[in-house]
Amino acid sequence: MGLRQMIAMGRDGFQTLPAWTRAAMVGVLGGAVLASATAVSGDAVEAAESRSFITSDGARLHYLEAGPIGGPTVLFVPGWTMPAWIFDRQIDALSDRFHVLALDPRGQGESEVTRFGYTWERRGQDIGELIDHAAPGPVVLVGWSLGVIDSLAWVTQEQDPARIAGLVLIDNSIGEPPAPAPPPATPPRSAAPPPEPTPQERRERRAAFVASMFAHDPGTDYRVRLTEQSLRMTVDDERRLRSYDAPREVWRAAVHSTDRPVLYVIRPTFREQGDNLLRTHPNARMEVFEDAGHALFVDEPERFNAVLIDFLDHRVSRAVQ
Repeated sequence: MGLRQMIAMGRDGFQTLPAWTRAAMVGVLGGAVLASATAVSGDAVEAAESRSFITSDGARLHYLEAGPIGGPTVLFVPGWTMPAWIFDRQIDALSDRFHVLALDPRGQGESEVTRFGYTWERRGQDIGELIDHAAPGPVVLVGWSLGVIDSLAWVTQEQDPARIAGLVLIDNSIGEPPAPAPPPATPPRSAAPPPEPTPQERRERRAAFVASMFAHDPGTDYRVRLTEQSLRMTVDDERRLRSYDAPREVWRAAVHSTDRPVLYVIRPTFREQGDNLLRTHPNARMEVFEDAGHALFVDEPERFNAVLIDFLDHRVSRAVQ
């Protein structure tokens, strides 16, 4: 079965969701810079500069940029509802030698909270448009959690294989067997939808979710800041991001569609998928963080940065020569 046929099937063979209505083009602003370089405020990433651009469907997306332009660009894509500055330690570590970008996906960080575009196809296209806008050469895409899926969505759309210098996929399923265990059976739903959480309930649940990402507490101020920034989009759009309508085989096909180096950085949960990736992809490497939380690059930044820089210096540099 081809990639397009798998996409048409929908996630795990279920009926796909209705196509999300996209806004009309806004003038001729696609790809235009809204903000010139300005220092990032606060204590997020001192080495980076804050920039914005307009997507082809009229959304203003924010991103951080640091380091010299030249050679492969390293582009970080955060997870569900998370901001780009969560990669601050990586941006600081790489920006002396590499051109570094970190995207706030739409509805996240400092990007516009649009009323449209929360599908995996559009999110992949957003990444591609940022690459076209800000990355002059090959790109190493570093996706974490939902950012893995968003990044692979771009891979499914990219027509020029030379644009991909490498993939770094952090702590999410990549479609390799075994499939995640199905969730436990739930009682039949009533006809009435569940009540929406109150703002306070939603904030408390999100605070618990943020805390659960770490094996080592990054501190109250850090967690509070993440929690507040992760509550910008609507509950319905957050649900859309958790319900991407493509079967898991699409993501495996995307990983295997390129012979560029792949680094799979995971907790033990995904070790079996990593073992299968190593058996089936000729240019893959796996690194398992046994004692870290989901945000493993925050829990163990020195180790993560060393692994990433080694991957860039050895695997990626050989691949793009």
